[in-house]
Amino acid sequence: MSKFLKIFVILLMASGICFAQSSSEVVEDFKPSSVNQPGKEYPMVNSEGRVRVQISAPEAEKVQLDISAVKYDLVKDENGVWTGESAPQDEGFHYYQLWVDGAAVPDPNSLYFYGASRWGSGIEIPAHDQEFYALKNVPHGEVRELQYFSESNNTMRRCFVYTPPGYDENPEKRYPVLYLQHGGGENETGWSSQGHAGLIMDNLIAEGKAVSFIIVMDNGNWAMPRPPRNREGGERPRTWPPEGWADGFMNTLLKDIIPMIDGKYRTLADAENRAMAGLSMGGMQTRVIALANPDVFSHVGMFSGGSITMADIEQHPDFKEKVELLFVSYGSREIENPRPGPWGDPKENTEALKKAGMNTHFYVSPGTAHEWHSWRRSLYQFAQLVFKN
Repeated sequence: MSKFLKIFVILLMASGICFAQSSSEVVEDFKPSSVNQPGKEYPMVNSEGRVRVQISAPEAEKVQLDISAVKYDLVKDENGVWTGESAPQDEGFHYYQLWVDGAAVPDPNSLYFYGASRWGSGIEIPAHDQEFYALKNVPHGEVRELQYFSESNNTMRRCFVYTPPGYDENPEKRYPVLYLQHGGGENETGWSSQGHAGLIMDNLIAEGKAVSFIIVMDNGNWAMPRPPRNREGGERPRTWPPEGWADGFMNTLLKDIIPMIDGKYRTLADAENRAMAGLSMGGMQTRVIALANPDVFSHVGMFSGGSITMADIEQHPDFKEKVELLFVSYGSREIENPRPGPWGDPKENTEALKKAGMNTHFYVSPGTAHEWHSWRRSLYQFAQLVFKN
């Protein structure tokens, strides 16, 4: 390749235009993804972590694979079948989609997952530590779908409830409860589907590393309050998070969800045996709700969702006195490239609370960013600490 052509390709890639890799540059040991639809060969993943997709679209003019915010051109054969692959991807779960003549569509070959406020395609890049959420020959709990009526919202809602192994066999035993929240643009299916929360718990319980507890996974999406308008009629700049942004879900959680779960399941219905945790937006909801209700939750986990400061404790002194565990976690790449926020350095904040006498833990997921593999690892660590004091 000439020097001029190399420069041209580099400039195109810097502009977000990518090309399917030629077969000579790719390790040809592709295997079907573990989250393909039954009987589908594509998408595939190789040992480098590249994703190869294939779709039949004879009349299309241009087809691309869109993964990790990069688009890769696919190549069309004489039968109208388009094939191509991505650059190597990080370990863990990735959302992706296909672009067919400018229209974003799910891959018809993959299973679908709810993320980015839509049902779309997802793929697993095998992780070196995936054993902690692997399906194994151990006693398994159940993830139950529960439809219920919300009095505070005057509408039907849905949550998923994980009950640990042995729940039905011992009708006298009662269990602690973790209320576990998803991130923005996801829903109540996220933790059991993308997050493998049930499998993580099954394996931990089988290994004797965690106590048995119930997990409730509900939909935390809520309309944000509109910012007030200034005198000129335009919207004022919004600080994040805006005042009262978590009130809607907090009201539903306290008035509908918790009483319903305590009524339908054999729970230990007190603060000492109740925890709340969440990822990203769910972690931010956990922060607001737990600070305001230390008499409801004694164990708190925030995964990539801010942190709690000494100033927060001064405003909510009961939190320090009543909360038995505060767990804060991030992916290492989030720490290296922090997002702007009002909470400051999460590690410094968490260590300051420890020095002030709280039982705090700060965990960093190695080599990951704002993604499901960070949060799977976070749940794995958090679950080994809760309800053990």
